[in-house]
Amino acid sequence: MLRRLLLVLALGVVAAVPAHADAVVGGWGPRVGFSVNPDQLVFGGQLIIGEVAPDLTFDPNLEFGFGDHLTVIAANFDLHYHFAVSGSQWRPYAGGGIGINFIEFDNNRFANDSSDTQMGGNLIVGAGVPTASGNRFFGELKFGLGDIPDLKMLVGWNFKM
Repeated sequence: MLRRLLLVLALGVVAAVPAHADAVVGGWGPRVGFSVNPDQLVFGGQLIIGEVAPDLTFDPNLEFGFGDHLTVIAANFDLHYHFAVSGSQWRPYAGGGIGINFIEFDNNRFANDSSDTQMGGNLIVGAGVPTASGNRFFGELKFGLGDIPDLKMLVGWNFKM
């Protein structure tokens, strides 16, 4: 299933053509989803700093993960390259970034909890589409490299600034 999803996303990115006419504007908004390894419910928020170069945005975000006897606070500093698909309002994107994770381990109710800080990279694929109100809805997959969650599947909204 995951291989098929990655193949569809890869084909979408390959078939997409860069477009400079439809600029990606800045925004902010919530995000929610789940992660794998650790298996957690994730929520947070992001900023979109409009085009730092043609079709390239800086998207820092903060995510909170709960579950699997852990609490994770992730600060991510991501760059997204946005593509335009001819005849569609969807804007697929691909990118990467660095993440710093602050992890608290819930050992059990009688032992002292412990904590750790881990750093790793993110490979990102996603797509956004405008809503009727002019904001944007997005779906995103983040693949973790290093001692951070292996995969995050997220959806969210970006409100114009």
